[in-house]
Amino acid sequence: MIRQAQEAVRRYLPRGGGKGFALLGLVLVAVWAASGFYRVQPDEQGVVMRFGAFDRTAPPGLNYHIPWPVESVTTPRVTRINRVDIGFIGAQEAPTMGGRIQPARDVLAESLMLTGDENIIDIDVAVFWRIRDAGEFLFNTRNPESTVKSAAESVMREVIGRTPIQPALTEARAQIEQEVRRGTQAIMDQYRAGVEIVQVQLQKVDPPAQVIDAFRDVQRANADRERLRNEAESFRNDIIPRARGEAERLVQEAQGVRESQIARARGEAARFLSVLTAYQTAQDVTIRRMYLETMEEILRRNPMVIVDDRLQGIVPFLPLGEGAAVPRPQPPGAIPSTRPPPLPAMPQAQGVVQSRTQGVPR
Repeated sequence: MIRQAQEAVRRYLPRGGGKGFALLGLVLVAVWAASGFYRVQPDEQGVVMRFGAFDRTAPPGLNYHIPWPVESVTTPRVTRINRVDIGFIGAQEAPTMGGRIQPARDVLAESLMLTGDENIIDIDVAVFWRIRDAGEFLFNTRNPESTVKSAAESVMREVIGRTPIQPALTEARAQIEQEVRRGTQAIMDQYRAGVEIVQVQLQKVDPPAQVIDAFRDVQRANADRERLRNEAESFRNDIIPRARGEAERLVQEAQGVRESQIARARGEAARFLSVLTAYQTAQDVTIRRMYLETMEEILRRNPMVIVDDRLQGIVPFLPLGEGAAVPRPQPPGAIPSTRPPPLPAMPQAQGVVQSRTQGVPR
């Protein structure tokens, strides 16, 4: 067999065997050296290993390494977003079931967590991550995906353990996602795993299935309580300003009446003092003037005809028209009318009221 191999080589080599073997060796060395060229795609990162140990990373593009068996290259995809599910197993194709899709199912050992107010909550989480450093990713952790899942679950239990159940179900979900992402990234950086946590999403946040109906009843009762409280606050905010406005109006009216009465009393007092001063200065003139003014006021409000009893031939007159109507009393505080009141009805035969102009008492 060795002789047959030698004869086959001699057959293909030109004459002069030493030179032929040298040329063949050069060709083989050139082919071996050319096998060190490799290409790294834009979404990949080259990891060069020398004798199986990590040596360096290579950027995208055409690169070179010492050919096998000295160096070898692995090009993992570093831009692909990977996903890890915590608390549930997503729908996937099962090869043992004839290619049928298995539905998603819960993993209660992962999803049930204890909240800060000692309630149990059922949480499903999806963690999205990618490779940030291919060298660290390949050589610093044995199972990076399992490490990401364990770290994210641990941080999630820590965050939920200090959060009450009500905020966790409603407004604190975004805050929980951010805290879990930062905590998981800190653990990955501490492990130097070469992993970047891109996003954390809470897929489901519910009470346990056994008590979810009772919990929803409690939520509805709380919503009704808030609604009634808001209605009461609205009624309070409506009635109190109106009552305050009405009270202020009454106070202002009372203040106006008070000022009016005080001003009127001061005016009356000033008038009385002026009359008193005039009386003290000239008693006779003041008394006559007061008498005339009083009689003028009385006669203006009670019109009548005064004649001398010595006059003869006066015909009595009995007014029966509109002027005979008795004026209705004015309500308190009403402005008196400037129209003179009608003449009062005369007695049967007395159409004229007679009085003496002489001897009228002052």
